[in-house]
Amino acid sequence: MVRRRRHADFQACLTTSSTGVKVNHSGPPERPSGMEFRLLGPFEACHDGRLVQIASRRQERCLLALLLLDLGRLVTIDRLINLLWNDTAPASARGAVYTYVGRLRAALSPYGVRITTRADGYLVEADDHRVDVTDFHRTVQQGIDAADPAVRAALLDGALRMWRGPLLADVADDALRHRLDGQLDEARLVAVEMRAEAQLALGRHARVSKDLAGLADAYPLRERLVGVLMTAHYRAARQADALLLYEATRKALATELGVDPGPDLQELHRRILRNDASMDQPRRAVYEVRIREEVLPWTVGGHPALDFCNTFAGWGLPTPPPPGAEWLRGYNTFAVWCGYIGLADDPTVTRLLTLAGRDPAEADRTLEQARTLRAQVYACLSGPADHTAFDAVARAAEAAAKTLEYTRDETGGGRWRPSLDAGLRLPLHATAWSAAELLADPRRLTVRSCTDSHCRWLFLDEAGMRRWCSLVTCAR
Repeated sequence: MVRRRRHADFQACLTTSSTGVKVNHSGPPERPSGMEFRLLGPFEACHDGRLVQIASRRQERCLLALLLLDLGRLVTIDRLINLLWNDTAPASARGAVYTYVGRLRAALSPYGVRITTRADGYLVEADDHRVDVTDFHRTVQQGIDAADPAVRAALLDGALRMWRGPLLADVADDALRHRLDGQLDEARLVAVEMRAEAQLALGRHARVSKDLAGLADAYPLRERLVGVLMTAHYRAARQADALLLYEATRKALATELGVDPGPDLQELHRRILRNDASMDQPRRAVYEVRIREEVLPWTVGGHPALDFCNTFAGWGLPTPPPPGAEWLRGYNTFAVWCGYIGLADDPTVTRLLTLAGRDPAEADRTLEQARTLRAQVYACLSGPADHTAFDAVARAAEAAAKTLEYTRDETGGGRWRPSLDAGLRLPLHATAWSAAELLADPRRLTVRSCTDSHCRWLFLDEAGMRRWCSLVTCAR
């Protein structure tokens, strides 16, 4: 039998006030299926999987696209005029915009698309409508954040399948495209490069050689792309092609920019020249475990607070972090990790996943707070005294203390844990309390850090003899 009592006035040498959390217990309301708008390539609109004709005039389609690129947000009439006529608007431009919007409202109304007038502008109500540009950016970011190369490759593959051509290929010129989303082409190339890197990690060098051959000719100055293709050529027993590609890139950089290849590409060139055996096979991650379809890092720290810090790899690297450095890619991953590490039981994890589905915005806020807390805990444990970080962890621990209850099991043992009343913040409170326990424990003086800048994971070294994270991880 399990007996519980509230830990109402737990006293610690920490001070703060806790914040509440709202949980929406009612599921999302049902809505009719929305429209799908495709802007990557020629403008297209789909309803129930079928193409529909919305506007025959190019200017009207362009105006609708401008509103869709800011779906759910106000676009002023002045901005619409500025973009539609590229700073050379006629005197009748404002009246033309009114006319275009009226026609679009009539054409879109049967499909449940609402164009709302707000102040001196318009917005397309988001509802359940989708825009491929938004989906593309989101899916690329999910791919970048994915730790598993198979998941990363699949996500980036899905994002790149959305690309049918330049933004608004049939209604916008290059100047307008650049003004609307100047980083879109760059995002596509980054996605191509990262997908190729993930495929190399999976041993698919033949596909990489095929996918990148034409791009390397079109973008000879992109050293990352060239490096991936050189590696693919080498693993496909095409060492000569890899060396020729390097030489072509070296000449292009010298001719167009007056510079030599960067140090990474030069080092890759040297490794190919000496037939470096480490290039023959992809490095495979052997430090991960799959729980409830989530990919989590192995526990090597010796304490939950240390393994919490180790959900990020690359503390020694400059920001932004490298791809795959972030293991807490979403709230669900955080909740499942808490169960895996022993900070929450299985029924609690199931409840947290349900709550996150009901209130995703609050789940996202909690995840960001957890990532901030993680950096503060790491600062407390990895270097000289950081009073700002200590104060922040202390406040988080005091907030956690107000939610604790003591759970006793049949064997007579028990422990303090945040109660279910904490809602979505339960994992945040659990990790904060675990960190406070370690900071008050003499064992904190035995915490060591991996020397690899791509790792910097923390671990207990109570015997004073440990020199690596784990023989199956980076083995440092």
